Amino acid sequence: MYIGRFVVVGPKVGAYRVSSRSFPNRQVTRRGDDTLTVVPTAEAEATDNPYVSYNCARTAGDGAVIGNGSHVDPIAEKYDRGYPARDALVEALHAMDYEKDDYDTPRVAGIVEADAGYVGIVRRDALVVRAVDEPHLVATYEEDDPRPFEFAPRTAVAAARTAYGLEYEHAVCAAGVRVGDGGVGYGLQNAAPDGDAE
Repeated sequence: MYIGRFVVVGPKVGAYRVSSRSFPNRQVTRRGDDTLTVVPTAEAEATDNPYVSYNCARTAGDGAVIGNGSHVDPIAEKYDRGYPARDALVEALHAMDYEKDDYDTPRVAGIVEADAGYVGIVRRDALVVRAVDEPHLVATYEEDDPRPFEFAPRTAVAAARTAYGLEYEHAVCAAGVRVGDGGVGYGLQNAAPDGDAE
C-alpha cells in the first residue's frame, strides 16, 4: 500500500519517512547538530517544485520537531519561543494549510519530547492535533488520521532504519529522532547504493 510521506511520533522516539512516486531521487542530510534536511540526490532531475527540499527534523524547545515540509521551521520556531507543543503545531499547520499541489497533499508533523509526543495533520477537510503517550502514525494518504502504531526502536538510528524498512511502498529515505538524556539524537537512512549515512 502507498501512504506517501509519514511520521511516527511517540514519547522519546519518532521518525519521518519520504515515500514518493514522483520524486524518488532524494536523501536526508545533516545540517549542523540540530537539523536534518531532505534534498535531491546528484542524479535527480532539476525541478522548481517547492515541496521537494525542506528541513524534516529540527531540535527545538524540549525536544524535536519532525514533518514533511516547510512547516517544520515555523513549528520549531514557535516551540523554541515557548509555545506549548500542541499550540505550536496547531498555529503553524493552520497558517500554512495543506500543500497546494495537484493532490492537495496534507502536511504531517510531530513533536517528540522525552515524556510526551504530539502528532498533527492538516488536510483539505480538517486540522487534527493530538497529544499521545504511545507511538502514533499519520500519513499524507490512506493513513491520514493519527492512529496508534507499533514502533519500538530505542535509538534515533534504529528509528530511521525501522521507518525506512516498513512495508509501505516507494521508500526513499528516512530520519529518526530520540529525545532524552539531556539532548536530541538524530539518525538517517538513505537508499542504496550509499545505504546508511550514519
